[in-house]
Amino acid sequence: MTNSTQQPTSGGLKVEANGVNAVPESERYGSPSGLFPVWFSWNVSILGIAYGIYVYSLGLNVWQSISAGIVGYLISCFLVGILAVGGPRTGLPTLTQTRFCFGYHGNKFPTLFAYISNMGWKITLITLASTSGAALFAKLWPAAFALADGKPTLGCILGWFILSLALTMSVAVYGHQLIMKVEKYIAWLTGFMSIIFIFLILPHIHWDRVGVSAHQGSLLTWIGGAVMAMTMVGLGFLNYGGDFARYLPKKTPASKVIFWTTAGISFPVSILLILGTLLADSNPDLSAAAAQSPISSLTDLLPMWFYVPFSVVIIISLLSAAITGIYSSGLALLALGLPVSRAATTAINALIIGFGAFYLMFISDSFLSTFQSFLASISVVIGSAGAIQLIDFVRQKRLGWDVTLANKPESGGRSGRWTALLALCVATLVGLGTITSSDPYIAHIVGFLLTDEARKSLFATANIGVIVSMVTGGGIYALLTFVLKIESVSASDTQSGKLKASQPQKAL
Repeated sequence: MTNSTQQPTSGGLKVEANGVNAVPESERYGSPSGLFPVWFSWNVSILGIAYGIYVYSLGLNVWQSISAGIVGYLISCFLVGILAVGGPRTGLPTLTQTRFCFGYHGNKFPTLFAYISNMGWKITLITLASTSGAALFAKLWPAAFALADGKPTLGCILGWFILSLALTMSVAVYGHQLIMKVEKYIAWLTGFMSIIFIFLILPHIHWDRVGVSAHQGSLLTWIGGAVMAMTMVGLGFLNYGGDFARYLPKKTPASKVIFWTTAGISFPVSILLILGTLLADSNPDLSAAAAQSPISSLTDLLPMWFYVPFSVVIIISLLSAAITGIYSSGLALLALGLPVSRAATTAINALIIGFGAFYLMFISDSFLSTFQSFLASISVVIGSAGAIQLIDFVRQKRLGWDVTLANKPESGGRSGRWTALLALCVATLVGLGTITSSDPYIAHIVGFLLTDEARKSLFATANIGVIVSMVTGGGIYALLTFVLKIESVSASDTQSGKLKASQPQKAL
């Protein structure tokens, strides 16, 4: 086994060979603190300021907004940290480990939705990076890259789109080792520049107006704010926590994996949420503009000497999030059973993102709003599956984290586990029936369990139904598995399905 504090000495950087197989103990390296920069660089984004504005807009005062947002972040990120523990224990990415719970074929249902959700956000990130770069060039060299109204030319946007996509895929195709190195430097750069940005934005907060507003939200409104924070950040990462932790040694302390994962996600977004909330409470005009266009409205406040480098950092941070997301999306395709290499999945993702981002930037003027509503709907499936997997961790630990349970049925796994699938189906119906959508088409398939009056309530508009679905799914599965003891797997059952010790564990 390699030393836990050293990188593998393979003689140079190579494309990662491991796919969704269990990473051998001999290839494990690193320490749990290395998880912090990966998650930090993914989440230190100017969009975090808009998240604070969104929570405040529910009708909370400034202090309620800050507390609800931070509590929501901590809870959801803590759940991601718990699921990340499965990475070092099994050496598997999260969406492969969920086969323990749902079975080899049954796992394809939640994995498909997780893949769609992840790819949707990557399309959005690549689009934002491309348009931000084009806006920067249009401002610096208007004669060459700007139209008469100051907007970037089509060629400028297309050029930045190609560059953004190429940079993202170039890093993602190499895999875990390069990503861990790159994200460490990006975390330092974006963290340092964000500190300067915060100091430059602070004068735009009218401190004499902070906290003077008379409005105060109810307890239900506060809960709605916490739930909104959970859905904006942590819950979207439930299916990927183990992807970056699976190269850690098997005996890495769970507490450290949870701590560094939780801190890496929650720390940057909490700081930015506080800033956004203070802006919303004291500067309504600025907060309204930031809610619609957070990047342009906030960067326009910066002096030119900082606007240029910070715009570059914004682009880097967006691409950083896209890189890690593309890597996880590739693993999700493999978990679905696609018979290709991990590197090949990057090419497939590049094509999908290329078409999606091209449509978003050059054809559609309303796709983003519709797609965001769609992502909120499928988060019901993702969140419920994550809750069931969290409950199943108890069973997986009792079984000794036996990786053969993630194999095909003929190689020691299960085709499907009806207890988990039943819990997921019921939770999905409950979740879709208790959330609402601003998109008129998606609105027809959600909210069917709500009355007309309830559809307009905070419970519906804040998507508290997502949490209800998670509790429902986890509760049903816990009842079936640990109370009624249905499908209880004995040690002898596990032994009969194991592969021989001498047999290498290839694609699962």
